[in-house]
Amino acid sequence: MYQEMYKRWLETDLEDFDLNRELLEIQGDDEAIKDRFAVSLQFGTAGLRGTLGAGTNRMNIWVVRQATQGVADWVKTQGGTQTVAISYDSRLKGWNFARDAAGVLAANGISVRIYDELMPVPALSFATRYYKCNAGIMITASHNPARYNGYKAYGPDGCQMTDDAAAVVYDSIQKTDVLTGARYMSFAEGVEKGLIRFVGNDCKDALYEAIEARQVRPGLAKDAGLKLAYSPLNGTGLVPVTRVLKDLGITDITIVKEQEYPNGYFTTCPYPNPEIFEALEKGLELAKDVDADLMLATDPDADRVGIAMRCPDGTYELVSGNEMGVLLLDYICAGRIEKGTMPKNPVAVKSIVSTPLADKVAEHYGVELRHTLTGFKWIGDQIAQLEADGEVDRFIFGFEESYGYLAGPYVRDKDAIIGSMLICEMAAYYRSIGSSIKQRLEEIYAQYGRYLNKVDSFEFPGLSGMETMAGIMSSLRNDPPKEFAGRKVVSVTDYTKPEETGLPKSNVLIYALEDGSSVVVRPSGTEPKIKAYFTTLGKDLAEAQKVKDDLAAALKPIFGV
Repeated sequence: MYQEMYKRWLETDLEDFDLNRELLEIQGDDEAIKDRFAVSLQFGTAGLRGTLGAGTNRMNIWVVRQATQGVADWVKTQGGTQTVAISYDSRLKGWNFARDAAGVLAANGISVRIYDELMPVPALSFATRYYKCNAGIMITASHNPARYNGYKAYGPDGCQMTDDAAAVVYDSIQKTDVLTGARYMSFAEGVEKGLIRFVGNDCKDALYEAIEARQVRPGLAKDAGLKLAYSPLNGTGLVPVTRVLKDLGITDITIVKEQEYPNGYFTTCPYPNPEIFEALEKGLELAKDVDADLMLATDPDADRVGIAMRCPDGTYELVSGNEMGVLLLDYICAGRIEKGTMPKNPVAVKSIVSTPLADKVAEHYGVELRHTLTGFKWIGDQIAQLEADGEVDRFIFGFEESYGYLAGPYVRDKDAIIGSMLICEMAAYYRSIGSSIKQRLEEIYAQYGRYLNKVDSFEFPGLSGMETMAGIMSSLRNDPPKEFAGRKVVSVTDYTKPEETGLPKSNVLIYALEDGSSVVVRPSGTEPKIKAYFTTLGKDLAEAQKVKDDLAAALKPIFGV
């Protein structure tokens, strides 16, 4: 079967020199052909993600056209404006995929609003809402290595597409032949017919205004003398992040030259993820050279931001996503109470795998902290519920441990632009009162306890990877561990049982241990890996780290590593 599909592709003009060359290069190589054609990339709630190349199991214009026909079929059942917004980041083939998606939509009689330059995830979410679109499409593979690209589908609320909508799209994709099934017209023809139009400056300016309206202490950053080192990691963050910071009066920004402009090869950070140290090395070197107060890095689609803070001894320390989530929650609560801008019955939201330290901080300020499944769309869903009740202003902040933050309801996905703005404003504030982010973090630990949150990832590559992961999760459910590293399991929460959790079904297990530690096991929905989240509490960092190391060692045999 896969050989027949390969032959079809080989005999088709694929309109892409790279694809044609690759098919010729693998001729006669059964394993290479099988890897590309034995299965198809799966369309889920996150859309598509995979390595670039030829075949049904790769990201290419034909798979993108097929997926977009599925989206178009769904949009045509929805009424409304019959419009879809499109954006793309700096990844290889990004513009090609965005352009071809627009061509498929236009051929289906659907109007398109596409950015005339690469723009990040929050800009796509915003445009989807601004133009009252039925859907949005973001061409990105987030923080994956350069060989990847992907396709995120959004609903009319600016959240990533719901499970129900994604299932309808997937069903339509299954009925669409990958090479001949999608309707298509050229981008130029779509523009000529008025079906494809660019996003206007009014929409772009409205996004910046919405972000800047969420300042906690307006005007404070202008006179604080904050010195910043910044890396867009060769992605989309450069223009929007520096625009907003300069609007705030933060002008002393030195940018990592090698990572300043869009470059889909990511030559200086092969894994452009601000969660990992290697991606931040150039920024840290620059921060030391210019003696910056703070180093910031945004990932290619600028929905995540990582930082390093300068410590009193002149060294730089990375701040985890959990720590920054807690710091921002604390800063927003204290600042809005001080300024009299805290809404009545305020609501913050975090994912179930994020630190319980946030619960302590929220409780201190009298803020309701809601817990959601992993995936920022669930935080967006909480905002939508508040909006439906006419109480959207109650939402003050949402975060995930994976460096995703949002303050305000103007978009429904994580936003590194507002994350960068609030982090810099917070740093400027603490500097203005003779303190620092580092000092405030230590004060929080002193007040609530020394929490440590760490994530380990276990990869299961190859065609059998997903099957191996399913076997591990099944084993954990059928023969649950009674202890980890000598620490008794006191409760197990299985998120495949919504009647017990009160949340939608999700493939997540949480083990609460007798010493107050917890272990969370969750397979990735987009990559062949299982993530293990550890929360430990100690009298100091060393003690908390020792407990984490013991728990991680106990988990490895279960995962067969």
